[in-house]
Amino acid sequence: MKIFKITIITIILILAGVFAFMYWGVYESGVMAGKVLRITEKGVMFKTFEGKLNLETFGALKGVSPIAESFDFSVEKSNTEVIEALQKVALSGERVNLHFKKRYIQVPWRGETKYFATRVERADF
Repeated sequence: MKIFKITIITIILILAGVFAFMYWGVYESGVMAGKVLRITEKGVMFKTFEGKLNLETFGALKGVSPIAESFDFSVEKSNTEVIEALQKVALSGERVNLHFKKRYIQVPWRGETKYFATRVERADF
């Protein structure tokens, strides 16, 4: 019976560790440049902030619709500074550099995508 309890506790700890890694781990980080098309608060039970960035590739992808040349992202609710900056640039139509992190998993209370905006810089052209 003692071995059974130790085995169950070990399995639970391993599963908790894997979930923690998948939840907080960062798979990719980078920068996308473009114009913010929208930033909205969505959800019924879990309110999340979702946005869309127009990449403006100027026909680099031949025969592809402009919708395919966009980047969907989420913003963590606690990151109010980024939310406010995105709302300002969405209204002004300015070109921005959007710094992001890609997480391993998507969970409903965090956002609709695996990509999370971490910082917004107005592009100087």
